[in-house]
Parts: sequence; structure tokens; C-alpha cells
Amino acid sequence: MSKILSLIILTTIFITAIPFTAQAQKGRPKGPTAVIVAPVILKDFGDTVEALGTTKSNEMVVITADTAEKITKIYFEEGQQVKKGDLLVTLAKGEENAALRAAQAELSEARSAYNRAKNLQDSKAISKAAMQERLSALNQARAAISGVTARLDKLAITAPFDGTIGLREVSVGALVQPSDIITRLDDTSLIKVDFDVPSLFLPTLKKGLKIVGRIEAFGDREFIGEIQTINTQVDPLTRTVKIRGIIPNEDGILKPGLLMTIDLVKNQRQALVIPEEALIKQGRKNFVYIAKDKEDKKVAVKKEINIGARRSGEIEVLSGLNENDQIVNHGTLKIKDGAPIIIKAVEEKQQSIGDMLEKPAGTKNNSQAE
Repeated sequence: MSKILSLIILTTIFITAIPFTAQAQKGRPKGPTAVIVAPVILKDFGDTVEALGTTKSNEMVVITADTAEKITKIYFEEGQQVKKGDLLVTLAKGEENAALRAAQAELSEARSAYNRAKNLQDSKAISKAAMQERLSALNQARAAISGVTARLDKLAITAPFDGTIGLREVSVGALVQPSDIITRLDDTSLIKVDFDVPSLFLPTLKKGLKIVGRIEAFGDREFIGEIQTINTQVDPLTRTVKIRGIIPNEDGILKPGLLMTIDLVKNQRQALVIPEEALIKQGRKNFVYIAKDKEDKKVAVKKEINIGARRSGEIEVLSGLNENDQIVNHGTLKIKDGAPIIIKAVEEKQQSIGDMLEKPAGTKNNSQAE
């Protein structure tokens, strides 16, 4: 019985000691937690209203003929840049050229008859009525020349403005009618975009107000423009007002017909901005971790902040932070107030974590606490 009792006592002591051993291991100090930080930045910030719009050319025209005639020559290539007045297409001019020569002959005869009558008038050998008839015939001949010249002008089709030629829809020798499309001409040096904004924002809308456009095909690229026109009427059904924005397109990357997301920026101001991932919400309060120096080490200090407006990936800070403070952007779930940290990278813009960590040691994005 004594052996059994001793075994029970030893087993009880061993089992009782296990939690104390685990607690002792749990209480051992750990090494600093690796984090990525981002600086608090002072930058232009504004409240945004999001809308959808479709891109349009600054100017667009369908090139057609004014008269039914055959095409004799095409002077443009598809996608070519042309200037205002450049010759694009000529139509057959045989009949008009013949009519022009006939009209020129009639003009020459009418001018000669008028000059003879004028000489006779000086000697009073011709009546005023006959002189008036000669002048009328001369004016009619001149008008006939103008009419034929105008028809000839219609047979030479030129570019009405600077722009880019679209696809060619006809060939040499084709008989075109006034409704037939020869090609299209677009001026895309500027891009127009129309979008609707709730009438609630009318007091803040004005010509020249900044807009930021994004297109899914171009990723995070931003296209900066401004309001050109505010419609004079509000839609009575949707209570929205149509806005026309204008966006520079120097590199020609934007094309008409694209769906564009528009951020209308109002109440522009200078504000302290932090990445959205750095924010920690606890109830109605907002916190961040600031990287601070303490006894030659880096520690994470929890700080309550007041926030303002939000926009994609960014939050405005009203109070609680200073410009260039380093806040923990990645790794907030692994740390607590006063915990030691080691800074593996400093995020300078919207970089991927892989890009930041792949930078060689010694660069700005590899600051480490010793």
C-alpha cells in the first residue's frame, strides 16, 4: 500500500507542475516583432463624390460626300494624324470641269459684250436698257462660275479639324452617296466625359473643379481633369445634374467609348494622411501604433487619433499624429502597446509587400532597429 500511495503522490505532483511549467514558458520574453511602417504624409486631400461616365472625343465627325459621285483618289491612311484642311478624298470631276470651261467661255463672251456696250454708251449709241442687259448677262456668267466652283469644292473632301483618321470604309472607284460613311475623324487630344451628380452637391460645383478618372483596363492609373460645363437643368426624375469634364490626353491612351469611374474632388485642402490598413478600431475610438525609440530599441506605442474623410486606401487624420510619424502599417495584429518591434521596411507609396521586402539592405525601405 505504501508503494501505491507514493506513486499516487508523485503523479499528482507531476500533473500539478505542468501548468506552472507552461506558464513559465509563456512568460519568457520574446524577440521583437517584424513590422512594416509608413510615414504620416501631409498632402492635398479632398472630399470625393463617385460617378460613372463614358469617354468622348473632344471633336468627332463622320466624313461623308456631299454629292453622289465616284471616288478617284484616297489620300489618307487608317490611324493617320491629319491637320485641318488636309485633302482626304477626291471624287470624279469630269462633268464639273466641263461645266467650268463652259461657264468660263460664257463669262468671257459676256465681259466682251459689256465692254463694247460701255464704249458705245460713252458716245450715246446704246440705250440704258441695252447697257443694263449686258451688265446682267455679265453678272449671271460670274454667278455660274461661282456655282461650278462650289460644286468642284464639294468633290475635294478635306479634314475639318486636326485629328486622327479612323477606319477606311470605301475604296477607289466606289460610287458614294451623301449618306455613305467614308471614314471618321476624332480629335482625342482632349477627352470629354459626361456624368451625373446628385443635385445635393450643386453648391460646391463650379467650372474648373478637379476630377480624377480611373479605367479598369489601366489599373491604378489616374487621369486628372476638371469640370468644363455644368448643365443648366436638373433631371426632375433622378434629381441629378449632368456634368461634363475635360481630361488632357497627350499620350493618346484614352479612346472614346470607355467606361470611366469619376471621383469629383471638392473641399480641397492640405491634410495628414495615413494608409487605411494602419487604422485600428475599438468601438467608436480609432487607434494606430507609432514606432518610437526607447532605450536603443524600437517599440510600438498605441495612440488614439481623430479621423476625417476617407478615400480609396487613405484616411485623413484630424488630430493625434504629426507629419513624418512612423506608424505600423503591416503587423498590427501581432503587437501590443509597448511591444518591441523591428522595422523590416518603410512603405513610401502604394507598394506591394514583396517589392518592399525585396529591396537590398541599406535602402530607405529597409530601416531596421538594432
